[in-house]
Amino acid sequence: MNAWREASPTARLLLVAVLFTGLTTFMFLPLLAIELTAQGIPAGRTGFLVGLLAFSGQAFSLLTGLLVDRFGAHRVMAAGFLLRVLGYVLLGLGGAGAPAPLVAGIVAIGVGGSLLGLSTKTLLVSQEGADPRTMLALRSTFVNVGVVAGPALGAAVYPLGFGWILAACVLSHLVLGTCLVLRRSVTASRSRAVVGRAAAPAAGGAPAAPWTLRQWLPLCGLGVAYWAIYSQLNVLLPITANAMTGSAAAISVVFTVNGLLVVLFQYTLLRHVFRRATARTLLVLGFLAFACAYATLIPLAGWYSLLAFVVPVTLAEMLIGPSLDEQAVNAAATRRTGLALGTMSAAGALGSLFGSSAGGYLLQSARGGSEVWLLLVGSSLAAAAICLLLPKVRTRHV
Repeated sequence: MNAWREASPTARLLLVAVLFTGLTTFMFLPLLAIELTAQGIPAGRTGFLVGLLAFSGQAFSLLTGLLVDRFGAHRVMAAGFLLRVLGYVLLGLGGAGAPAPLVAGIVAIGVGGSLLGLSTKTLLVSQEGADPRTMLALRSTFVNVGVVAGPALGAAVYPLGFGWILAACVLSHLVLGTCLVLRRSVTASRSRAVVGRAAAPAAGGAPAAPWTLRQWLPLCGLGVAYWAIYSQLNVLLPITANAMTGSAAAISVVFTVNGLLVVLFQYTLLRHVFRRATARTLLVLGFLAFACAYATLIPLAGWYSLLAFVVPVTLAEMLIGPSLDEQAVNAAATRRTGLALGTMSAAGALGSLFGSSAGGYLLQSARGGSEVWLLLVGSSLAAAAICLLLPKVRTRHV
């Protein structure tokens, strides 16, 4: 992979951190509810704790972006590693008889994940000489390796005890955090030696002007729309897949194929196939792919509909997610990349909440009919039209 060879040592280390933190996170996350229930915690309280973890990771996105811009991405990243290590330790100490460490651990893991995710993404798109689209595509690929392999690895380790999974999480975060902090110290020492050489302005002229609020609103709206539509994979699709196929394992097939396709084709798609396309064009194509995906479910044709659904929905995921972040980077004012990416994360949190809440109600109202899929097709087409309101700009270096 040429992009890996061309990436700076710091970018490579960041991508390795993305891979292993994602791997250990998805070792632990799918088993959390099972472990809490096994400890004797009631199902209602277990649901609250799992929801608290998701809320803690999403609710502080805007604040995290401000912290990245104010104190620097490296310091916020170090704080994220520290919080996550502390959270995993507290989670191991907590339980039905010790709720305080349990709650504190879950909040620390969630907030630490927010700090870690946004700071590493900011650092990746800010690497000197790096194309933000390429870095975002690589990051998405490495994240999805963890999504695919993490649950299987967690299932293999879980019979030994949940504590072993938490120990793997602590060890990976300690090692990676230490390596990145030490790498930062070495890089900073070298930078001070040549600090005077970077004072001259670049030959490319002044950077593009930041977007106005009027230009930001459609982008934030698209962020909400994307996650509201995508969240149906966790709400509507499992129920519908089971009803169409008669197999509870059907949704697992969808997610496995989806993750493998992203790992195999995400980088190639953005780096080579759509290399010359603007982010706005990719967003239009992505939402059109969403419309095609949900249209395949209208006939309710069992496995045929489900398997036909996987490819276009994966294409939508691969095009829209990184392109939203790329547009945010292009739109950001100087030294406001963290806030821009934090804004998109906050829009995603709002969309996920709205989509998850509305999805079950829509399915109940449609009573198993095709109306809900027609509504999602229409919503996807409307989002594709809104994409045309965005400025058509090429990606720029941060």
